[in-house]
Amino acid sequence: MCAFLRRLAHFCPSTALALSMHQHLVAAAAYNHRNGRPGRALLERVAAGEVVLVSTGAGDWMESNGRVERAEGGFRVSARKPFCSGAPRGGVLVTSAPFEDPAEGWQVLHFPVPFSAPGLSLADDWHTLGMRATGSQTVVLDGVFVPEEAIALRRPRGRFHPAWNVILTVAMPLIMSVYAGLAEAAAGIGREQARRRPGDPVLPCLLGELGNHLTMAQLAVDDMVRLARDLDFTMDLELTSAILTRKTIAAEHVLATVEKALEVAGGAGFYRGPGLERLLRDAHGAQFHPLPARRQQRFAGRVVLGLDPIAEVA
Repeated sequence: MCAFLRRLAHFCPSTALALSMHQHLVAAAAYNHRNGRPGRALLERVAAGEVVLVSTGAGDWMESNGRVERAEGGFRVSARKPFCSGAPRGGVLVTSAPFEDPAEGWQVLHFPVPFSAPGLSLADDWHTLGMRATGSQTVVLDGVFVPEEAIALRRPRGRFHPAWNVILTVAMPLIMSVYAGLAEAAAGIGREQARRRPGDPVLPCLLGELGNHLTMAQLAVDDMVRLARDLDFTMDLELTSAILTRKTIAAEHVLATVEKALEVAGGAGFYRGPGLERLLRDAHGAQFHPLPARRQQRFAGRVVLGLDPIAEVA
């Protein structure tokens, strides 16, 4: 699937990225099912109805957002969930919201919501620099009913939970494979444009730099895929930290690749026609997937120190 998404990104990074969001939810469910945890029901639902899954995980992260109130048989949820890739064609929203339990304090509840649920709507607000065709609109929940039995996970709010060791390990290789493919496409355009001016004396150096940046991005993504072991990994913080470290390296070199490709292409690359302009805009999305560089570095450092990677706790 990583290889497929990487190749698809050569043609339309937005399509590949939207698909990666669905696929990482499928992958997490598959991993959980293989390891004796709930996941089968979601997989069967996807397979039976070709349901498109839409995630809000990255935007929610540890705190989540929204308001949850107790209701007969479940909960009423109101929230605004941005960055929901594929939302216009979504079948099920896989999301979360904070709830103050009278006995246990603040928790985050994780649950699926059908897009057909009363009170769910789209904000039509995806007006962005790049990745425009992902349709990553904000999903609005206005008093949406979530039955008690739909709650898949309860976790302490603001604290790292082992579930993220699964989610991040399966999600990041899929997502960053898209950006690797995008970088490969950009490098290809840059090289094609460069061949039109073979007498330029600085081109060999620029092309060498381009190759180095692209190779670093490819190596980082390839190693993320290796670490995920086709969903046959043992989840732990060290593995999660290793995945996130490679994500940062990949994102930095994807951006460097596309920017260098523009320099290699010269003035021709500034026009829309060759396609670099769109790839340059799309590439900037890489930095916003979890975790952005500074947050990743903090996460990795706290893991080394044996601390909770997120919360400031003893």
